[in-house]
Amino acid sequence: MRTPLGAFIVVAIMLLMDTYIFQAIKTVSQHVSPKVKVIIYSIYWTLSAVAVVCFLLFLFTEQSFMGKRFRTYLFATFIGLFMAKLVAIVFFLIDDIRRLIQWVFGKITSTKTEVAELADGDGISRSTFLSWLGLAAGGTLFGSLLYGYSNKYNYHVKRIQLAYDNLPAAFKGLKIVHISDIHSGSFTDKKAVAHGVEKILNEKADLILFTGDLVNDRTSEMEEYMDVFNKLNAPLGVYSTLGNHDYGDYVRWPYNGITKEQNLESLKKVHADMGWKLLMNEHVVLEKGGAEIALLGIENWSNKARFPKHGRMDLAHAGADKYPFKILMSHDPSHWDAQVKPNYPDVDLTLSGHTHGMQFGIEIPGFKWSPVQYMYKQWHGLYEDGKQKLYVNPGYGFLGYPGRVGVLAEITVIELV
Repeated sequence: MRTPLGAFIVVAIMLLMDTYIFQAIKTVSQHVSPKVKVIIYSIYWTLSAVAVVCFLLFLFTEQSFMGKRFRTYLFATFIGLFMAKLVAIVFFLIDDIRRLIQWVFGKITSTKTEVAELADGDGISRSTFLSWLGLAAGGTLFGSLLYGYSNKYNYHVKRIQLAYDNLPAAFKGLKIVHISDIHSGSFTDKKAVAHGVEKILNEKADLILFTGDLVNDRTSEMEEYMDVFNKLNAPLGVYSTLGNHDYGDYVRWPYNGITKEQNLESLKKVHADMGWKLLMNEHVVLEKGGAEIALLGIENWSNKARFPKHGRMDLAHAGADKYPFKILMSHDPSHWDAQVKPNYPDVDLTLSGHTHGMQFGIEIPGFKWSPVQYMYKQWHGLYEDGKQKLYVNPGYGFLGYPGRVGVLAEITVIELV
């Protein structure tokens, strides 16, 4: 997309959207004074111009030109305005379709079907109402996204208890901290990140498990945060797996003389240097009080076509049959339905991440929603099927949008009972 033609197409689409929305602006402002109209129109087109400028600056400048933090907010502002306009357009289209159907029906019947635009002397027309509704919906969305900037380091500790009949007695009460999707390349506040690590350490867990996406793309993103995350420790160890971003599939290589293969090998070394045991299609045995359980970890395996299938459950599971209880770390939750449940029914608990809960949604007692649920059946929280359980962590970090709305960064504390 970093071509003049590609940029021209996107800008043209944005201007078409702006022109369409402007008709609604004119509808809702038809009864205000000319001076107020000028103010409203000026604010609207200024915001539209800001969106275009943000897009072009993000597309044609490098990080070294303006800094990672500024580029991140440029991108987020553009996306936020774009999504807000899309939401508003839905309401405007409903009104236009309504009026088109009404017009066609009138032509066919040769009668005047247009209902009275005003319900009463003080009412407003349907078009004005839907225009206001669309603008309010778009404005609310954009406002919530702006508010979400303040939530990106708001680490929420989620506590759950999971009961298993086949858990060895020695492991009852085992405390696990599960984190996922650190995405260190997105961080800009080291002190805030360290505060989250302190929260993890304060839990005094028996075991810490990380389910992938340590970086956005490059191992170098971890240089500044090695001395933060190497503080993580637990009596039974800190274990990790790889996520789709860890393979560096989303950038051009070589980068600064480093190949894609070298980048991955360096990332594996980062895990080791921090004292984390990276599980690459293998399992380890956890021992406590003379009892043993198996911890399996695989490379990224997704049931979605655009993501890789590096994971090898056959290798990770080989030899683990003899252990009465098994925990699996697998980055992508689509793996659970596609392979774990049908082929490995003895895997008791699967831990995943990947979805981030889209960093946007609603979560209240008895109800949770996010757009990501239309792509992933399991996207946040606990899922159960018979004796098998899956927990999807919405992530410690963030990617793309530097914030969270409704779905906060999570430190999951799991107690086996």
